Amino acid sequence: MSIITTAERNKETLRRFHDAVSTGDEEIISRTIDEVVQPDVEIRTPLPIETTGTSAMKEVLAVLRRAFPDLHVEVEDVIAEGDKVVTRNTVTGTHRGEYMGVPPTGKSITYKEILIARFVDGRVAETWAVVDVMSQMRQLGVFAGPNA
Repeated sequence: MSIITTAERNKETLRRFHDAVSTGDEEIISRTIDEVVQPDVEIRTPLPIETTGTSAMKEVLAVLRRAFPDLHVEVEDVIAEGDKVVTRNTVTGTHRGEYMGVPPTGKSITYKEILIARFVDGRVAETWAVVDVMSQMRQLGVFAGPNA
């Protein structure tokens, strides 16, 4: 009989969150957020929105889903220590809706992100994310560069 550690449980919870995002199903995404994220989650990544907590998380994901309806998050690495879990992800999608002022291009994009989540009582209480927005913009043709 194996004993599941808190770190292992938290890692599985964050994987569950990413899996839900990849479903493209707004109901599954919303329900999963409600189940695995504290309602007053602190999102430490600067966002161009006024909402906070799980409402902000849902709003950000809705914007991404409208822009990239086939958005998929592939978790490459998961590292846990103490109350924090880090995932290194590769995100893919096809640009079918407006995104950060860029009209739909139909282009497929691939970018990297790193997400750190702090857990309290088995739920995400705080996040920090680093998203390669420059790569996104290059692939969408906003900036010239190797990913354009």
